[in-house]
Amino acid sequence: MKHSIRTCERKDLPRVVDLCEQHARYERAGYSRSNKLENLAELLFAADASLHCWIVETDGAIIGYATYTFDYSTWDAARFLYLDCLYLEEGYRGFGIGEEIMQRLFAIAEENKCVNIQWQTPTFNERAIKFYRRIGAIGNKKVRFSIKPWGIRKAEG
Repeated sequence: MKHSIRTCERKDLPRVVDLCEQHARYERAGYSRSNKLENLAELLFAADASLHCWIVETDGAIIGYATYTFDYSTWDAARFLYLDCLYLEEGYRGFGIGEEIMQRLFAIAEENKCVNIQWQTPTFNERAIKFYRRIGAIGNKKVRFSIKPWGIRKAEG
């Protein structure tokens, strides 16, 4: 399948928000479109941008995206690349696009002296898990938590 992977531009953001919503639905998660265009624009296009986004196109249509950041591992005492999202619409999976994205991430991680690349996927996403294992990734069993800052409560003991 002929496709291109390029850096996200401002004009792409409405489609990125659409794909984020599809991605959340695919992962059985909630999603609100509120302020997403503005917030993504700020994160992606600031002089000191902390979020990086690639767009996947085929025949002039945006069919996927990948986002990543850099973070630090205390255990490794080193920087790592965090793949936040990798999403391709259903009909475009299985054509090597995900592997191409991962290869590009490997190069960026190496260029930035990252100790590794980290990401997560839901346990029910068996197709993704199979893909990640095929490219040599190792899964770690953990439970991911999140909380809104205003939601912190004193633990009952």
